[in-house]
Amino acid sequence: MLMGAPTKDVDPRLAREHLMELARLTDTAGGEVVGALQQRIDAPHARLYIGQGKAQELREHLVEREADLVIFDEELSPAQGKNLEDVLGVRVMDRPELILDIFATRARSREARLQVELAQLEYLRPRLKRMWTHLSRTRGGIGLRGPGETQIETDRRLIGTRIADLKSKLRDVAAAREVQRLQRQGEFRVALVGYTNAGKSSLLHALSGADVFVEDRLFATLDSTTRSVELESGYTALVTDTVGFIRKLPHHLVASFRSTLEEAREADVILHVQDASHPDRAEQEEVVEEVLEDLDLADRPQILVFNKMDVVDPDAASALQEEVRARDGSAPPALFVSAHEPGSLESLKAALLARARARMHRIHIRVPAAAGDVLAEIHRDGEMLEQSHEGAVMEVVARVPAATKGRLAGRDDVEHVVD
Repeated sequence: MLMGAPTKDVDPRLAREHLMELARLTDTAGGEVVGALQQRIDAPHARLYIGQGKAQELREHLVEREADLVIFDEELSPAQGKNLEDVLGVRVMDRPELILDIFATRARSREARLQVELAQLEYLRPRLKRMWTHLSRTRGGIGLRGPGETQIETDRRLIGTRIADLKSKLRDVAAAREVQRLQRQGEFRVALVGYTNAGKSSLLHALSGADVFVEDRLFATLDSTTRSVELESGYTALVTDTVGFIRKLPHHLVASFRSTLEEAREADVILHVQDASHPDRAEQEEVVEEVLEDLDLADRPQILVFNKMDVVDPDAASALQEEVRARDGSAPPALFVSAHEPGSLESLKAALLARARARMHRIHIRVPAAAGDVLAEIHRDGEMLEQSHEGAVMEVVARVPAATKGRLAGRDDVEHVVD
């Protein structure tokens, strides 16, 4: 059974969409929705979050529909969760706990599993008493009657020890990830960010042609995936698909996944992918911008990528394009594409190629003809623009990354020409 309790300043249409999204989350978690209730409130009630009368109505619906779980769209305090379970007689979850449960089932890599477990324990620690009480009531009897404060305090200490251990392991993983990033320092790097189910994985698959897991469900993928995308003139981009965002994303989860999202911090450009066909696209855009702000990523170079344009009504598409054109000059550039129409991705590849070229440094050098390793390095890391021979000397004009330029500047056999 789903329960929404938006405040009265929330648009009714958005409030309905929030509940629909909660239903999709429940489906992703493997649950079956048997009904939904909503109460618009001035402010959350301290004891039950919702009013006493609505709680009784909810209890009647639970009995009528034989539901054994209530999922609130809002985050509940530990006390509110316990009080609601006492009144309703069934297990109560809130949206953050549901999202954590989904992440726990979807995590594949060691890092993702560590991150999710850390977030779960951070969430669980202040709610231990309610968890024990619920376990005692639902399973009953032997070994579980009256767990008492001693067991709860023991568990708190165990959880505290495990949290410290997980944080230590994640620091080790982050250090290893930093080494990998340093090894890719000369590469042109792109990060895909966006609301969950905006089509980031489909876009990465369409750009790279490589196998990428794609599923039409919320949080289909959690582990960051990096693929090489061929541009033109020998340029390539390393494109990383990051975890999707969602409204009311648990702050413990954001903190735990910070190291994974460092890929976005180190990227030369962030592609903010949006589902152009979604009725609440504008709100989803705001959610992603808020999370980027929380992660100190809002100042990174961005390109807005409006995906799924193939299923957008022509009038709606024109209105969206007009809306984007009307934005002020400080807004990121925008592109309109579809992962299912390869031809529409050429504009995106061209934009990435322009960014890749812009980060390169133009050099004009003379080197001995025998210095073939210089030419090899330029071809590997950059773009050869001009090449000529004068006896035993080669004259080269090229675009190269800053690191390559620095290495060449340190060589005694390389003479830099001032144009």
